[in-house]
Amino acid sequence: MLEEVFGTKKPIIGVVHLLPLPGSPRWGGQIEPICARAEQEALAFASGGVDGIIVENFFDAPFTKGRLDSATVCAFTLSVKRVMALCELPIGINCLRNDGLSALAIAATTGAQFIRVNVLSGAMVADQGIIEGQAHELMLYRRSLQAEKKIKIFADVLVKHASPLGASNDIGLIAKDTHFRGLADGLIVSGFATGSAPALTDLQAVRDAVPNVPLFAGSGCSKDNIQKIFGIADGAIVASSLKREGLIENPVDVDKVRTFVKIAKAVKVASAK
Repeated sequence: MLEEVFGTKKPIIGVVHLLPLPGSPRWGGQIEPICARAEQEALAFASGGVDGIIVENFFDAPFTKGRLDSATVCAFTLSVKRVMALCELPIGINCLRNDGLSALAIAATTGAQFIRVNVLSGAMVADQGIIEGQAHELMLYRRSLQAEKKIKIFADVLVKHASPLGASNDIGLIAKDTHFRGLADGLIVSGFATGSAPALTDLQAVRDAVPNVPLFAGSGCSKDNIQKIFGIADGAIVASSLKREGLIENPVDVDKVRTFVKIAKAVKVASAK
C-alpha cells in the first residue's frame, strides 16, 4: 500500500504547519500569508526530496475537540489546493485536534490521498478534555464519499499530548484494536509531545503486534535517530527538526530537509540489501 500511495516502501512525509486559520483563536485576519507560508514549506519539502506531505492546522491551538469551524475548513481546503498547484507529491490532511470527518471531506474535495486521525479508537484524556474515537462514523463517511480506495486513514496509537482512558495502556493491544476493530490502514507511534521521538520499545511493540500493517514514526524524527527508527518503522512523519534554527514557529529549512532525506534514503537503501 505504501508503494501504491508514495512510490516507496519507506516514505518520508513532511508536515506543513498552517498559520492560524479563520475560526481559530489566533486568526490574524488575512488568508494570503497562510497560503504563501504553506506554499513555501511545501516547496522546501518537495525540493528536499520527501515522498509526501501532510498539511495540518498546527497553529490553531488551543484546538477544539469537536468539528472544526466552517470557515476553518474552507481556509484549510484553499491552502491545500494552493499547495497542490505547486507540488505533485501525495498529500495528507490532519484536522486537529481530532476532526477526521472534516479531514476526509477536505481530502475528498481536493484529491488528497490520506488523512491522519489522532484518536480513531478508544478514548484519550488531552488538554481539550476527553477525546473519543470515531471509527464507526469515519468509516461510514468514507464509504459514503466512495473514497475507500482513494483515501487511506492513518491513525495514532496512544497519541502525543494525551493519556489513555481505560483499563489498559498496552500499546500492542491498542494497536491491534486500532487496526482490526477501528480499520485503520496504517498506524502512527509518536513521542509524548511535539518534537519528541517515539520510544523504540513502543515502535517495536506495535510492529510485533501488527507486523503486516504500515507503521510510521509520527514525531521527533531527525538525522540523528532516523537509522534506528527505520530499523523498525516503515515511514517517518517529520517537521520539527527541519525548521529554521530548530524553532517550531519558523518555516521549513530546505537544506535541513535535504540532509535528512539523504541520510534517511541511505538507510532505506542499506535496509533493502
